[in-house]
Amino acid sequence: MAVSYTTSRRVEFADTDMAGLIHFVTFYRMMESVEHEFFRSMGTSVMSRDENGLRRGWPRLGAECEFHAPAYFEDELSIAVTVEKLGCSSLTLSYEFHRDETRIASGRMKTVCCVVDTGGKLSSIEMPIELRNRLKKMVEPE
Repeated sequence: MAVSYTTSRRVEFADTDMAGLIHFVTFYRMMESVEHEFFRSMGTSVMSRDENGLRRGWPRLGAECEFHAPAYFEDELSIAVTVEKLGCSSLTLSYEFHRDETRIASGRMKTVCCVVDTGGKLSSIEMPIELRNRLKKMVEPE
C-alpha cells in the first residue's frame, strides 16, 4: 500500500461562490499549496538552487481534478497526497479531498524537475537523488 502525506485546509470565504460553495479553481490552489507543504516535509522546496546556483523548480506538465461532492465555506478538508508515479525527472502526485467520510474531490498533478538557465530557458534534469530516494519509499510496490 502506498504511503500518503496528509494535511488539512479550511474552506475560506474567498474560496467560495455566492452560494457558499467552494469554487473549482480552489482545488487547484489547494493542490499546489499542499504540494509545497509536502516538498518541505521532504526537506526541500519546489523552488531551490542547484550546485551551480541555477534555479531549480517543478513546472506543471498537467493537472486535473474531478469533483465528487460539494464543499462549503468553513468546511475542514483532509487532503491526502500520494506519489502515483516517480520517474528520473518527473513526478506525478495524486490528491484525495475528504470532509469526514465524504469524498469531495480527487486530483493529480504531473511535474518535471527543471533548471532555469541564465537566459530563462527551462531544461529538465534528474531530480536530486536524496529526494528521489525519499519519494521512492512512498510509492506503492508493483
